[in-house]
Amino acid sequence: MKYLHSMVRVRDLDASLRFYCEGLGLKQVRRLDVPEGKYTLVYLAAPENPEAEVELTHNWDSEEDYGSARNFGHLAFRVKDIYATCEHLQSMGYIINRPPRDGHMAFVRSPDLISIELLQDGHMPPREPWVSMRNTGVW
Repeated sequence: MKYLHSMVRVRDLDASLRFYCEGLGLKQVRRLDVPEGKYTLVYLAAPENPEAEVELTHNWDSEEDYGSARNFGHLAFRVKDIYATCEHLQSMGYIINRPPRDGHMAFVRSPDLISIELLQDGHMPPREPWVSMRNTGVW
């Protein structure tokens, strides 16, 4: 058996691609536009781990309420520098819901409210301003 991908429904494909590609650094592996079904599938992967993909499914003109996405759980990514990753995401306007106070773990939510866990590769000592930051919202 081989793990292939996780699928996430997205409301705004451009906003989601900005978050996952520009924010997290994932790369688009392939894209399938299906006009007769009125949907687009975009497969993304981390350059260091291309065999594990995230499938973004965008249903065109859908008014479906995806809710708060709490039923999904989260996606987890190992990062080289958790502080730099969180600073980059903040500079793009994303809220770090659970700051990396311990230098090891943080949570942020995608535009579609999917919780993203960021885990530091190795160890980084706790650092301000992160140590003093409180949690914001839910993740």
